Amino acid sequence: MNTTPQFYLGIDISKRHFDVALLAESGKRKNKKFNNTDTGFARLLSWLEQQHAIDIHACMEATNVYGNRLAEYLFDQGIPISMVNPTRVKGFAQSELLRSKTDKQDASLIARFCQAMKPRLWEPEPLAIRQLKALVKRLDMLVEMRQQEVNRLDVADDVIRPDIEHHIQELDQRILKLREEIKSHIDDDPGLKEQKELLLSIPGIGEKTLATLLAYFSSISRFDNAKKLASFCGVAPRVRESGTSVKGRGAMSKIGSSHLRKSLFFPAMVALRHNPALKQLRDRLVEKGKPKMVIIGAAMRKLIHIIYGVLKNRTPFDEKLAIRA
Repeated sequence: MNTTPQFYLGIDISKRHFDVALLAESGKRKNKKFNNTDTGFARLLSWLEQQHAIDIHACMEATNVYGNRLAEYLFDQGIPISMVNPTRVKGFAQSELLRSKTDKQDASLIARFCQAMKPRLWEPEPLAIRQLKALVKRLDMLVEMRQQEVNRLDVADDVIRPDIEHHIQELDQRILKLREEIKSHIDDDPGLKEQKELLLSIPGIGEKTLATLLAYFSSISRFDNAKKLASFCGVAPRVRESGTSVKGRGAMSKIGSSHLRKSLFFPAMVALRHNPALKQLRDRLVEKGKPKMVIIGAAMRKLIHIIYGVLKNRTPFDEKLAIRA
């Protein structure tokens, strides 16, 4: 933004409603609640006009899918918006020694955070990536639903077993159909197809993981470096340091996408056996006596660094470069 915003709009959003706090540069604040619907979005815009609010910087936590549509709406209306890690807002709240918590107070807190920290502006991902992410999430839901039915089948009474078996067959068909849709969606988009070929050049990355990686990593330009991508995935090591007695690197931070960590776990295990760069890493850590889970965590981080380099530079996997990195 070229000028200092005159207003900061903090947004605390849930499935059905969202609370906003409009904070003026002067310190005056007004609060309002709206429905999390298209009608609610339009009423928010009208309310902002009634408040003569111009040069707005909006801000919300990037916690769940409930805020995506509102963020896209505000962006389309020309209102700059930031989507921030809730951990940053939590830390800001602790600095203010806040103890009570309501939706109204949370919206006001986010507005003050926005004014004080001036977080980076957000832009929506390209439509093809948003659609791919929706398809991948739906596939995960169906796979989880199928596993739940399989678990029920193990203990089901004979009278309901046929119905559960029929439902599992239906889910198998829907999963197969959705996998085909995802494959076509990727192959029909030139950018996604190019990235698909780049990712498949990395030993350890297969078709099952591919769609998830493309859904979350295609907009690689959002990350300044591989370390930030690792932090986004929640596999960056947690630094432990306290005085002179406690120092070192702890376990994974796990502040990030649990879905991505789960998706990267098995590719990392495969890469430890077949990817030369990760095999070298494994041998070095085994020699140091590191436990298995520490080695897998390190492999996940190494794999993310390789993925970042391949997508950022738009060049296939290079074994020599990966070993030196």
